[in-house]
Amino acid sequence: MIGRLLDKLIFGVTLLLALQIPQLADHYQQYLAGMYESTEWQVESYEATAKRFGYADIRSMIKQHQQNSEPSVRADAQQKLATLELYDELQQGIAVFANGDLLSKSLYMFNPARYHLLEKTLDNFKPGIPLTTEGMLFGVITGLLLNLMLTQPCVFLARRLRRRQPRQII
Repeated sequence: MIGRLLDKLIFGVTLLLALQIPQLADHYQQYLAGMYESTEWQVESYEATAKRFGYADIRSMIKQHQQNSEPSVRADAQQKLATLELYDELQQGIAVFANGDLLSKSLYMFNPARYHLLEKTLDNFKPGIPLTTEGMLFGVITGLLLNLMLTQPCVFLARRLRRRQPRQII
């Protein structure tokens, strides 16, 4: 009886946690979209500068600036290059969130390389219940799987202990 109650409690907790993932994905997508918009604005201004001064593209302008004798120009070129790399990474993330399912979104979010973005998202995250069918199904299925993963080792051990009978010494 205690085992069944504990099983239901574990399932309830895992279900509630799993239902937060679709909500977190929505918050993460909004945060990512904001970063993307601001970075895109910067990249567009770099492109305009490159065109205005006769460069073929941003990267050729940056390459030229990296070879400049002035340290501040080289440092600015490195910052621009870092912004371009961030922009490329954000484009990939926007594509995942625009076209992917909840599993691919979750894998993207929980990637250790992007943990800093997840931390920023969690700062403003408010728990809730997803209102989409996909979100509810994802939560229920993930909750069930987590529940099975947590309780099956205990069930296996309990069954094994019941089968083992004490040895009688004569």
